[in-house]
Amino acid sequence: MSGKYTLGLDFGTNSVRALIVDVRDGRELASYVCNYLHGDVGVILRADQPDLARQHPAEYIRGIEMAVTQAMEFAAAESSHDFSPRHVIGIGVDTTGSTPLPVDGNGRALGLQAEFENNLDAMAWLWKDHTAYAEAEEITAAAQKQRPAYLVKCGGRYSSEWFWAKILRCARVAPRVFEAAQSWVEIADWIPAVLSGTTALSKLRRGACAAGHKCLYNTRWGGFPDKAFLSSLHPGLARIGQSLPATCATVADAAGGLSPEWSTKLGLPAGIPVAVGAFDAHLGAVGAGIEEGMLVKVMGTSTCDIMVMPMKRPLADIPGLCGIADESVLPGYFGLEAGQSAVGDIFNWFVRSICPGGPEQATHESLTAAAMAVRPGESGLLTLDWHNGNRTVLVDQRLTGLTMGLTLHSTPGEIYRSLIEATAFGARVIMERFEKYGVPVKRVVNCGGIAARSPLAMQIYADVMNRTVAVSRSTQTCALGSAIAASVAAGTDRGGHPDFRSAIKAMSGVPNVVYDPRLSDVAVYERLYKLYVQLHDAFGVRDHQAALSNVMKDLLDIRDGVHSR
Repeated sequence: MSGKYTLGLDFGTNSVRALIVDVRDGRELASYVCNYLHGDVGVILRADQPDLARQHPAEYIRGIEMAVTQAMEFAAAESSHDFSPRHVIGIGVDTTGSTPLPVDGNGRALGLQAEFENNLDAMAWLWKDHTAYAEAEEITAAAQKQRPAYLVKCGGRYSSEWFWAKILRCARVAPRVFEAAQSWVEIADWIPAVLSGTTALSKLRRGACAAGHKCLYNTRWGGFPDKAFLSSLHPGLARIGQSLPATCATVADAAGGLSPEWSTKLGLPAGIPVAVGAFDAHLGAVGAGIEEGMLVKVMGTSTCDIMVMPMKRPLADIPGLCGIADESVLPGYFGLEAGQSAVGDIFNWFVRSICPGGPEQATHESLTAAAMAVRPGESGLLTLDWHNGNRTVLVDQRLTGLTMGLTLHSTPGEIYRSLIEATAFGARVIMERFEKYGVPVKRVVNCGGIAARSPLAMQIYADVMNRTVAVSRSTQTCALGSAIAASVAAGTDRGGHPDFRSAIKAMSGVPNVVYDPRLSDVAVYERLYKLYVQLHDAFGVRDHQAALSNVMKDLLDIRDGVHSR
């Protein structure tokens, strides 16, 4: 009997990945990564606007065709496979977010139209675009006065990374684009609509993931923000609000069937379900086998932390989280999202921009080797991981990075280790915030490129968090999660799965790489973490008054104690 397969599409910051998966056992037949061409590895930047980060929607269209056709060629060429494109039963999609895109009434991206082809404001506003920091503060202040319930479900503050802040910013700085846009669509929703030919606003299905975490959507107040609130921010926002649907769909639903046009381009059966899209971290958690009590950390350029709780169980609102949203990860569960605005980006910045000679002389491998020779506390360094702002728990994109304890003896390897430690300290802050509000963390599973490639980072995370850290079996968990969603959207009639529980059981795997905390290192990191929290609160918590004169000297005491051992 021929197998049944699903296709997972993972749209990242720098590339799109296509993964073909056997729905019977999660076997990954083939994958292909198509790198984006515009800007700096797909990210369009401006030197005079350091907070700006855009993406050209043409990259998504080109990336789909190239990544899918190449992955299918590789799968078909492997003689041990029984693969045929006609056995693909569904497609799933995950993307970065919040990455909203301005569109016309037919759902066509403005950035693909001649009038706006070179206009950065008509492109996709990438998740890491922070130009709307003032607008985010304005939305937060307005909601505090008018609709405090809105903020309760998104951690207490609206972020410059998110949907409404970016649209409001566009209205202020690019009125021509704003007036031309009949709506804005998260690319997590737009790409499935493109594949299924349902981009027209009357047909386009919006997903609960993007809507619930970034767009202030919640069924408790009737869906998206109301007209009066949006109008108080800008009269034109109400028009955008009216373009949004009354309800949203989950990743178990289909956005539509693969259109004849895309069926021809990709060589796949027309009409196969294209699942409603979600953000990469949320489907990455699915690919890692998410369940209650599991903290899944999807680690890449940034890191997203995902947990779930059954909706039938009471759940406290948690300040500082990126949101608690109904069914944003799994049907029937609250999805809880937190994260750090930069992790891999920090390491890449150090290699490319700071190290002497840049990447030609310093590499991640050489710096990792140097960092491994440094014992915890030995460098006397302590870093705040806010090089791209703080996503959780401070929700403040105007915060910046800091390294304390530098001397004339500090080395690149020591600094590199301190950067890794800083991201681990930030991860512990998030874990403790979950637990403080009644969400116990029983297991930690890390996935993504850093988890797969850096044993040093994973050991540091285990020691700093004082938890056993497992690494997901798949190195492509986001794409795998998309493929799992596709198997549920396809349903049993097509050979898929009836629900996510059975799909995850069949298609994800038990982690086979585990890092246990080392007690001697845990003791040192406990001392360093207390100093990290002291800096975290002093620089990050508004109106917090704290003396810091002890920090440098305490770091030296820790350093001297390590040297004396």
